[in-house]
Amino acid sequence: MANSKRDLFLKRRLRVRNKLRKMANGRARLSIHRSNKNISVQLIDDVKGVTLASASTLEKDLGVVGKNNVEAATKVGAAIAERAKKAGVEVCYFDRGGFLFHGKVKALAEAAREGGLKF
Repeated sequence: MANSKRDLFLKRRLRVRNKLRKMANGRARLSIHRSNKNISVQLIDDVKGVTLASASTLEKDLGVVGKNNVEAATKVGAAIAERAKKAGVEVCYFDRGGFLFHGKVKALAEAAREGGLKF
């Protein structure tokens, strides 16, 4: 009964998201997506169903187009923290999805914390 990597990823993502929803208390969700080529993050208000802010390595402003390394994740984390402050959000919860909290995901989270987001 071997599960594929994709099945394990989807189970992990649902487990993480369901645990976080129980503790949300109306806070915004900082959702992360990491592919082989890019990394992106969104600040989502689940009550209203709208995206408050987003950042990605696909943006030319950040200067890391098409890169997916720790340095690029740090720049994206700093950008989302800045944009969250403009949107009036200081407290959120970090939804890592099915991704493990190390490497690029950890670098993005730490940069967002240094930028002023609290989670």
